Amino acid sequence: MHMVDNNYTTAPEPPRCTGRIDPRELRFSRAMIFAIEEINNSTELLPGVKLGYQIHDSCASVPVTVHVAFQLSNGHDSVFYTGNDCSQSGAVMAVIGESGSTPSISISRVIGSFKIPQVSHYATCACLSDKKQYPTFFRTIPSDQYQADALAKLVKHFGWTWIGAVRSDSDYGNNGMAAFLEAALREGICVEYSESFYRTNPRSKIQRVADVIRRSTSTVVVAFIAPGDIKFLLEELAEDPPPLRQWIGSEAWITDPHLMSFSFCAGAIGVAIQQSVIPGLRDFLLNLSPSQVAASSVLTEFWEETFNCKLKSSDLDKRVCDGTEDIKKLSSPYTETSQLRITNMAYKAVYAIAHAIHNAVCLKTNETIQCDKHTKLESNQVFSELKKVNFSRNGYHVSFDPNGDPVAFYELVNWQKTDSGVTELVKVGYYDASLPMGQQFHINRNITWMEGRTQVPISSCSESCPPGTRKVLQKGKPICCYDCIACPEGEISNMTDSPDCFPCPREFWPNAKKNACFPKPVEFLSFGEVLSIILAAFSVGGACLAIITAVIFFHHRTTPIVRANNSELSFLLLFSLTLCFLCSLTFIGAPSEWSCMLRHTAFGITFVLCISCVLGKTIVVLMAFKATLPGNNVMKWFGPPQQRMTVVSFTFIQVIICIIWLVVSPPFPMKNLTTYKEKIILECALGSAVGFWAVLGYIGLLAVFCFVLAVLARKLPDNFNEAKMITFSMLIFCAVWITFIPAYISSPGKFTVAVEIFAILASSFGLILCIFFPKCFIILFQPEKNTKKYLMNKS
Repeated sequence: MHMVDNNYTTAPEPPRCTGRIDPRELRFSRAMIFAIEEINNSTELLPGVKLGYQIHDSCASVPVTVHVAFQLSNGHDSVFYTGNDCSQSGAVMAVIGESGSTPSISISRVIGSFKIPQVSHYATCACLSDKKQYPTFFRTIPSDQYQADALAKLVKHFGWTWIGAVRSDSDYGNNGMAAFLEAALREGICVEYSESFYRTNPRSKIQRVADVIRRSTSTVVVAFIAPGDIKFLLEELAEDPPPLRQWIGSEAWITDPHLMSFSFCAGAIGVAIQQSVIPGLRDFLLNLSPSQVAASSVLTEFWEETFNCKLKSSDLDKRVCDGTEDIKKLSSPYTETSQLRITNMAYKAVYAIAHAIHNAVCLKTNETIQCDKHTKLESNQVFSELKKVNFSRNGYHVSFDPNGDPVAFYELVNWQKTDSGVTELVKVGYYDASLPMGQQFHINRNITWMEGRTQVPISSCSESCPPGTRKVLQKGKPICCYDCIACPEGEISNMTDSPDCFPCPREFWPNAKKNACFPKPVEFLSFGEVLSIILAAFSVGGACLAIITAVIFFHHRTTPIVRANNSELSFLLLFSLTLCFLCSLTFIGAPSEWSCMLRHTAFGITFVLCISCVLGKTIVVLMAFKATLPGNNVMKWFGPPQQRMTVVSFTFIQVIICIIWLVVSPPFPMKNLTTYKEKIILECALGSAVGFWAVLGYIGLLAVFCFVLAVLARKLPDNFNEAKMITFSMLIFCAVWITFIPAYISSPGKFTVAVEIFAILASSFGLILCIFFPKCFIILFQPEKNTKKYLMNKS
């Protein structure tokens, strides 16, 4: 665009366009003319009514666009159509355009106040959907909001979480990129950089953007750029060895054939407006006679620039066009009709306005359509009818939602190199916003990536965290940059890139990789373990020893040494010791409800029976020596009946304690999940700790009492004083059970049970060895001492 400096002394010149005509934009305008001529020749749409038009070149410039908008609004221009069929020459019913979002915004702000509808074929800025700011704006191309969502889903689909972003510093680029970044944030995508520039920026600015792309660590670049802008960026990147990047393009540039000459962009993918077919358009574009060209200043300029000749011989530096110029042989965006995309949007825009006018001035009666071409049509009528249009043309549906937007449908396209090395545009899928969530995005063809690769490139700030780890964000960096930390003990993560680890259920424990929970192994003192076998062997061995001792005593029951030591209590003591040895077996094996109750009560009762017998024997020794004093007849008060009653009484008290314990709160099997985190200890809970310690306390009380009596009787004169042996046995018994208490409390898991068994066996062996071993030794190996004379000798 040519601008004149104002000197404030003369009226400023109006802005005017300079440079070359854009052949692609010329094709859009010619498609509009083709559509208008189709409508004017139609017998179904606006029959008898002729549409006029006027085309303005805005140069993609806001000042020129605003100037044109005011011209269209005040109606001071010459008539649109040279014939005599226009009922209101110069009255603007609607505006088609502009191609850019920023010029379209400028037009809409001017003509919106006059209720003149505007239908754009290429302005995609999501901001234009705001009906408060742009009430009369419509478009046949989808809003960038849908495009931004489609691009974000595309990036997410291929697993890219670390990308770069560049945009045009315009309404199209800024608003489009803002919508994309918002959608990307929802999808969990991080942006390493977001740079903007415009084609008119100094080269240093464009170089800086190119350097940012070169230095970046992200492989993927999303470009929301107008074709005229990205051309400068790609030229800058091509000067040095271009960086290896996967380009993701918006619809504005991804289909531009001129940009496909940048070979380092091969593999680019993006969204594109749906490819379409307009019957007859190619012939119309190519059917330009010299008289048609000469009648249009725009076509004249295009013709002269394209063929480098002058239609008039005013310029001596150029040859005069001689009529041999053949536009059909021309390779130009103007003649490129193999992939009509935006052109169809312009074509549909014309038909949308025509249908709105048709609905306003035409009426169908008896299968005939009558149109009143003399009616005074207002632009606000066309505006009202545009909201309601709903038709199809050449198989393509046209309608507008309350925001003036059409249903969004995009093709997914890929730049693929052919065998000859030429880059061509290939459709690989589609995005249909009208489909349910999850079904909108579809790929139906293989994609070629950068450098012709067939594998999807990777673009992430951090490696994916495998199961068994969790993500920890790196300080000061986006959420996509993180470290992978192993899950803590007892927790797992079973998916990739897990943000958190979660604990296993109480009875489960992680495997070594911490990606799955497995049932914890259950541990108890089983019969199959070496420790259990050893303890069981000692238990059975101790019971056998007690039985053997009883057999020896029974066989020698008439001998003095057996009779002198209260044989009835001795046999009862051996019987209780046998039970003590055997009760330790109830502690081995998986705890059950019955075994838990049996093991503690059996242990408590049998040990009291045992201690009661020992206590009885100790009292007998004391009474026996008292009875030897002259005039003392104490033994008649502690004869065999009283001895039996003593044993029964002491044992009965323990039975009562055990019954109360079992009734109030009995022991029960439980899974101990606290001692070890990685395994379950199957053990017997005490139920009532008071009951357990009452049983032990009662045993301890009897043992201490017995020990005290034995100590008092240990120095009584006798060759075979049993009190000494009882003292030693009670000393061992008390020592074992005193050390048992801290060992029992501190031993973990199944070793608690092992300590209890050891205490039972040690104290039982202490009793049987200290009390019965010396007697058996004399009976078996020193029979000469097993005489009444020896026993009666005083020391």
